[in-house]
Amino acid sequence: MKKNNCLLTACLLSWTIMTAQQTSPPAFLADSSDTRPLHEVVVKAYEQYRKLIDVGAPVAVIGKASLDRFGNSSILPAINLTPGVRMEERSPGSYRLNIRGSSIRSPFGVRDIKIYYNEIPLTDPGGNTYLNELGFYNFQSLEVIKGTAGSLYGAGIGGAVLIGSMPAVWEKGLSIDYTGGSYATSGTNMNLRLGDADHRTILSYDHQTSNGYRQQTQMRRDIGSWETMLRSSDIQTIHAYVLYSDLYYQTPGALTETQYNQNPREARPSAGTSPGAIQAKAAIFQKNFTAGVSSTWHLGSHWQNMTSVYGAYTDFTNPGIRVYENRQEPHFGGRTVVQYSTAWGASTLQLNAGAEAQKGFFETRDYANNAGSPAALQTDDRLNNWTYMTFAQADLKLSHGWTITGGASLNVNALNITAVTPTPPVTNKIRFSNKVAPRIALLKKILPDVSVYAGASRGFSTPTVQELQKSNGIVGPPLQPENGVDYELGGRGSFLGGSLFIDIDGFIFHINNAIVQRIDTNGIAYSVNAGGTNQHGIESLISWRVIDRPQSFCNSLRLFASDAWHDFHYSTFTQDTNNYSHNRLPSVPLQTFVFGADVSLKFGLYANGTYTYTDRIALNDANTFFAGSYNLLDGRIGYRKVFARWKGDVYAGVDNAANVKYSLGDDFNAAANRFYNAAPAKNFFAGISLNYVFR
Repeated sequence: MKKNNCLLTACLLSWTIMTAQQTSPPAFLADSSDTRPLHEVVVKAYEQYRKLIDVGAPVAVIGKASLDRFGNSSILPAINLTPGVRMEERSPGSYRLNIRGSSIRSPFGVRDIKIYYNEIPLTDPGGNTYLNELGFYNFQSLEVIKGTAGSLYGAGIGGAVLIGSMPAVWEKGLSIDYTGGSYATSGTNMNLRLGDADHRTILSYDHQTSNGYRQQTQMRRDIGSWETMLRSSDIQTIHAYVLYSDLYYQTPGALTETQYNQNPREARPSAGTSPGAIQAKAAIFQKNFTAGVSSTWHLGSHWQNMTSVYGAYTDFTNPGIRVYENRQEPHFGGRTVVQYSTAWGASTLQLNAGAEAQKGFFETRDYANNAGSPAALQTDDRLNNWTYMTFAQADLKLSHGWTITGGASLNVNALNITAVTPTPPVTNKIRFSNKVAPRIALLKKILPDVSVYAGASRGFSTPTVQELQKSNGIVGPPLQPENGVDYELGGRGSFLGGSLFIDIDGFIFHINNAIVQRIDTNGIAYSVNAGGTNQHGIESLISWRVIDRPQSFCNSLRLFASDAWHDFHYSTFTQDTNNYSHNRLPSVPLQTFVFGADVSLKFGLYANGTYTYTDRIALNDANTFFAGSYNLLDGRIGYRKVFARWKGDVYAGVDNAANVKYSLGDDFNAAANRFYNAAPAKNFFAGISLNYVFR
């Protein structure tokens, strides 16, 4: 501990000394949605709506420039440019999102992270997020809040993600995009934009298919959406959307190390009385419908209110190795935030207060799986869950560049599980004690475009509905919420005439009652509390715009690098007679390094290249198995041109250019040592994007 603290302090101190010698104007943040300069990028994190340089927290921005560096079929490679964030795709359509180790709780899907789509919670009241209901073209920007964010966003000790779907720069018109690639992968998107800047309407349809790299990995996804933003008056803006997603993807299952080495493309084979993934016709059929509306009022020069409401429904069917599961999950909720701001001489005060509530009425039925068809009913449950929180935050901006932020939320979570199959039905009432999640942060601008910050926060995460139950519908072992204290120290700034941007953050995070996943010999997933964890890390990003001359032959050249050092261990964890204390935490590589280069020429030719190193990853609590380290090379080359009202982009690229064999989206703590999900070998893509701008 002492050694890690000294290393963290030394790194941040040396960075602070270096920045104090600079006097340059702000850099350009290429990851912003419209490549605006850093000092103009405003982030929504913590309801502050401030420039990134003025936010005293580890916040990363992923914009359209980053999303468009790869093939336009997945946000995964753009997400993985961000230090401390790791997105995995176990098979096409099956996502996991890991912020500082949070994926240890996710056999699949996204848990332990609170996600918002525009102003509306995408995370359901059970704590699960169907991120795969969104396609590539539903994302215009993402803000990733790393570390505990419970003071304003409630449960989710892994952090929060704020997704924006409206283009930063509005142009009415029609766009058509097509992408094709290896393994019969193809995608088509049509997007119609109507209205002016004060009344925007978007109609979109997205269709995507793939056969996948492995056996039993076919995927099909169709998404239709309508979105509108109306500035009805000088004081009110209304934002509404409707989204329907129909997703089907096969699940190949994980392999043992021997099977992975012999044939990594193989689906999980049969073993004893357990069928293989192909025989079981293992797959997921998922339909999502979401509708929401938000309204923002500006009441005079001091007051503002944002209120949103939504309704959603998920139909989820999963023929697994032994169990055929069907879930219907209707839920609704809302969020309201009142903001007051005023000036006190040279100081300004901003107060935020509000509430968020969600209610779900879930039904889950589990049957025996007869080759992809439901057989005998095993369990029939009704889950009535709700979550409610109130929150408040104060930001005091003082003279001489000081800003103090303090906030907290009070959270209530409850769940009733009624087992219908017994006679009479049995109800299990689960209540979690009210949780307070406080946060305090101090920021100092040591130069106009350089700031340093320190913060401390307490976060928590209640078990999700899927964690309280085993994956066969049976109530699992009793679980307690995770809770932990997070200490942050960091800084960011721009130098060298605005061409260089540096962002670095160090953290020390202690978690109690960490929730981890287990998988038994029948493929049934369940969760247990695993004592405590010690998580120490340093995350850094440097971006240098070497050339920025629009009229030159080579008009742009940007180099960037990011690094995440994560030293995560169990502090105390004993299960039965096994002592895992001080072992490495599964799911988290010790080191992840990314280097990239983007170049464009005046006549429209451009190229993007990315190198990624990922250290080995512990696959079980005993640390007896590790996924090996790997090096990846990805690239894209294209030609962009504007012809009158037409904008075109033709491109081609390669993923895993060195044809590296590696596993992505491993099954942690799996029975029979079935850990490995092989990632695709070298594969290619090509596409075209046409955009016609209306007058």
